[in-house]
Amino acid sequence: MSECRADEDPDPAEPGPAARAVLYVPVLYVPVQPAPGGLTTRFFRTPLGERTAVAFTSRAKLAAALGTGQPVIRLSVGALRALAAPLGVGRLTVDPRLVAPAPASSRTPSPASPFLPAAAAADALAG
Repeated sequence: MSECRADEDPDPAEPGPAARAVLYVPVLYVPVQPAPGGLTTRFFRTPLGERTAVAFTSRAKLAAALGTGQPVIRLSVGALRALAAPLGVGRLTVDPRLVAPAPASSRTPSPASPFLPAAAAADALAG
């Protein structure tokens, strides 16, 4: 192979500086919770009930959704998927805008509850 002179175009088949550039891999903020062995990734559910891993592109977005006291680790998308896959979690949600709080437990079921017998539901609605 001949050397390239300054007044010639380089061979396009030769790797140049752009070909040797480092690929940027975004690192996400992932909510975790304490576990006996250290920390474990928190998984959530979509509005349709499917389990999903959740990650955020900034600490501020995580704090806005889950609060400032939420423990967090930083992981790449690939690492988070690798942690979730053995648990059967294939969905990844990034920067969810709405995270609903856990429902408060109530001692008395509502009249529309499917767990009330029909007669009890009718009585509750009648007042």
